[in-house]
Amino acid sequence: LGVALFEDLGLPCKKKTKSGYSTNAEVLEGLRSAHPVVEKIMEYRTLTKLKSTYCDGLLKVIDTDGRIHTRFNQVETRTGRISSLEPNLQNIPIRTDMGLKIRECFIAKPGHKIISSDYSQVELRLMAVVAGVKALKEAFNHGIDIHAATAAKVFGVPADQVDHNLRRHAKTINFGVIYGISQYGLAKQLGISADEAKIYIDNYFRQMPEIKAYMEKTIAFAHKNGFVLTPYGRKCFVFGINDKNKRISSNAERAAINAPLQGGAADIIKMAMNQCLWRLQKGGFKTKMLLQVHDELLFEAPDNEVEAIKQLVKETMENVVHFDIPFIAETGSGQNWAEAH
Repeated sequence: LGVALFEDLGLPCKKKTKSGYSTNAEVLEGLRSAHPVVEKIMEYRTLTKLKSTYCDGLLKVIDTDGRIHTRFNQVETRTGRISSLEPNLQNIPIRTDMGLKIRECFIAKPGHKIISSDYSQVELRLMAVVAGVKALKEAFNHGIDIHAATAAKVFGVPADQVDHNLRRHAKTINFGVIYGISQYGLAKQLGISADEAKIYIDNYFRQMPEIKAYMEKTIAFAHKNGFVLTPYGRKCFVFGINDKNKRISSNAERAAINAPLQGGAADIIKMAMNQCLWRLQKGGFKTKMLLQVHDELLFEAPDNEVEAIKQLVKETMENVVHFDIPFIAETGSGQNWAEAH
């Protein structure tokens, strides 16, 4: 492939390794506009990945009851999230139309529907809470589009002039900050210069200084104690935080910033699962909880229980959290997982 692209077609070579030309995703992304074949290669790779990992992989693990059963691990992740193994049903794709087709394969049994209930922007809401971010709290309390509100603040434009592109940039910054993104990381994601990215990040912290203060305080706490705390007081250990290797300690600092948020989200979803199970049993429902995918819960309900369960699950997920901003659960149902989302 390298020879075909860089010698036969004469495309500019970005990266050469000992074994030849690099044709990884990053290289191809940079060549996307250089020749129409690059788009086709990327599409082919996406499809082969979907086929081998999901189509072929999942077909091999269908059980005698016609279903796929995963194993859950409570203690594998450092933030306390439940992980799914053999097969991992938490990484079934959703972002692309082709990926969604895989979710269409997970269907309810006859006379039943799949119900999906998903916390909306739970980590951003937790950032608003743990850092006491006035601007974010205001937006969440008034039901304002959080990414559009951020765009208006960071880029200094009136809210009604925030276009799709500015909103997309603001969304990347919002979620990037949660994971301790650097100016170089942001520049790469947005396809802008590092200097521009630095201006965006500086503006972001100027508009929401509480986030910067939260980060500094959390990093200092992690250096001193070797762990950070979720809003519920659970410890998340941060390995390598005091490592002499700067790269390791920097990665650990980013993990420390995110752990109270991801860990807090893990605490919330587990409380919601307990409450949902208790209410299903108490109500004598035949609905079964099937799967937890980070901030989403999946149920299989008999047709005559669907509406009642959607209401029950939404209420339970929203009322298990007691902070000064709402935590919203978005609920849907359908014949398959894709339809329910």
